[in-house]
Amino acid sequence: MKAVGVIVEYNPFHNGHFYHIKESKKETEADITIAVMSGQFLQRGEPALVDKWHRTKMALLSGIDIVIELPYVFSTGHATHFAEGATQLLDAIQCDSFAFGSEQGTIQPFLNTYSLLKKYDDDYNALIKQFVSTGLSYPQSLYMAYEKLKKLEEKDYIDLSQPNNILGYHYVEAASRLNLSIKPVTIQRIKAGYHDSIFKDSSIASATGIRKSLFESLSLDEIKNYVPTTTFTQLQEWKDKHTQFVNWDTFWPLLRYAIIRNTPEQLTQFADVSEGIEHALMKAARKSHSFSQFMTTLKSKRYTWTRLQRMITHIYTGITKDALQQFSKPTYIRLLGMTSDGQKYLSENKKDFKLPLISRVASTKDAMLQLDLRATEMYGQGLNLVSKDAPAADYQTPPIRL
Repeated sequence: MKAVGVIVEYNPFHNGHFYHIKESKKETEADITIAVMSGQFLQRGEPALVDKWHRTKMALLSGIDIVIELPYVFSTGHATHFAEGATQLLDAIQCDSFAFGSEQGTIQPFLNTYSLLKKYDDDYNALIKQFVSTGLSYPQSLYMAYEKLKKLEEKDYIDLSQPNNILGYHYVEAASRLNLSIKPVTIQRIKAGYHDSIFKDSSIASATGIRKSLFESLSLDEIKNYVPTTTFTQLQEWKDKHTQFVNWDTFWPLLRYAIIRNTPEQLTQFADVSEGIEHALMKAARKSHSFSQFMTTLKSKRYTWTRLQRMITHIYTGITKDALQQFSKPTYIRLLGMTSDGQKYLSENKKDFKLPLISRVASTKDAMLQLDLRATEMYGQGLNLVSKDAPAADYQTPPIRL
């Protein structure tokens, strides 16, 4: 059986994702689709809207055949690390190709961009330092350096101001640099941009727009036209059980406590917390009555919203620099769910997987997996602030079978 992989968060699964799965299978002539999906905490440093089990069900009910978890080590990392973990896992589970959505829509410009930046690596790094020294943020400096390099050779390159192009480039770069056998494919992103709000005359909306609508209106009816019926059902089930969807506001009392209970020196031990901000974190936590007030106080040119959120994710979960730095690549394939076709694929190909397949966590002492279990525990602790129903722990939840 031929498999195409997709790298996802499904926060939540929407009609654009459904289109992406359909087109990915068509483009690659694959028999099944395998999703490597972030767990309880996501790449932009935030808790998932609903837990990984509900998002797994959304995926399996809408065209995905196997869902595996992207470990916390990678799911909360910067784009390069996120891409390295995801592509290696899809390669390890023997996907022939991986498909990602992009504003570009064709793969050759991605390959051209990778070749350009590899060829002029020293010049690129020198330009980045030059732009950073002028006061630009690191992401802005990357973009400016790239725009300058593009003028050296006349080829078709991607627009690195577009968010999905940026992430797609990191996937292509990771697969190429790590010499993986998996082949990259890109699907044109349609209608809704990454950060767009909901448009009433469309059936496609971004996950960002859907989340914004859910938190502003508190009504599922507002997003009904933009998600498959199966997603709507899972979201309704979650709301009925837990009363609300999850964001940092949900966890704010515990997050505030996690910051204040440490000394400034202890805060610097947590992953992604750079020296110099520890006093500002402490001061803002003591003064702020909400998460949004806390973040508004801290955000600056140097510290972007995403960078700050990654810091506080690690403070909240208790993950230190030392804990994360011991891992450079995935050590297992964690199965979250499968369809009957997915189960058949696993039975036929398991012996060829490059990493051990884990379906039950109780018998596994893998150190990387322990961080995933801690993340799930802390997600549950936060959810308990607003919900009477305790969320399912990893030890209690077997892979979902549909």
